[in-house]
Amino acid sequence: AWKIRIMHTVIYHLFDVLSLICKPCRNGLWRYGSQRNDIQVKVINKRASGQAFEVILTPTSPDVKDFPMSPLRKKETSLDEIQKKLEAAEERRKSQQAEVLKNLAEKREHEKEVIQKAIEESCNFSKMAQENSTKRWRQTKRTALFFLCSQEKKLEEVRKNKESNKERDI
Repeated sequence: AWKIRIMHTVIYHLFDVLSLICKPCRNGLWRYGSQRNDIQVKVINKRASGQAFEVILTPTSPDVKDFPMSPLRKKETSLDEIQKKLEAAEERRKSQQAEVLKNLAEKREHEKEVIQKAIEESCNFSKMAQENSTKRWRQTKRTALFFLCSQEKKLEEVRKNKESNKERDI
C-alpha cells in the first residue's frame, strides 16, 4: 500500500512537470519523452476550477530493474570517523562547560559587587543616622537647658517680687 502511495505522490509531482515539458498528440493525449511512450496524459474534461487528466502508465519491460523503494543505506562509518565525531563532541562539551563556568564567574562577581555596594550603603546610612541622632540629641539638650534657664529666671523674678512684697508689707 505504501508503494502505491509513493507512486501516486511521484505521479502527482511528475504531472506538474509534465504539463510544462510534454508534447500534445492527437486524440487529446500528451506524451512524455521523444522515443519512449512510458507515460501518457489524457485530458478528460475542462472544468471551471481547473482541468482533469488521466495518467496512463505503460507496463515496464522485463529487462528494466525495479525502482528501489527502500531508503538508501548509509555508508558504514569507520572507527576513525567515529573517533573524530567523539572528539568533536568532547570539544563542544568542553567549550559549553567553559562558557557556563565563565557565566557563573561573571554572575558571582556581579553578586559580590552588589553586596559590597549594599554594605557601603548600609554603613553610610548608619553614619548618617548616628549623626542625625547626635544632632537631635544636642538640639534637645540645648532646648531643655534654655527652658531650664528661662524657668530659673522666672523663679528668681518671682522670689524677688515676693521678697519685695514682704518688705513692703512689713
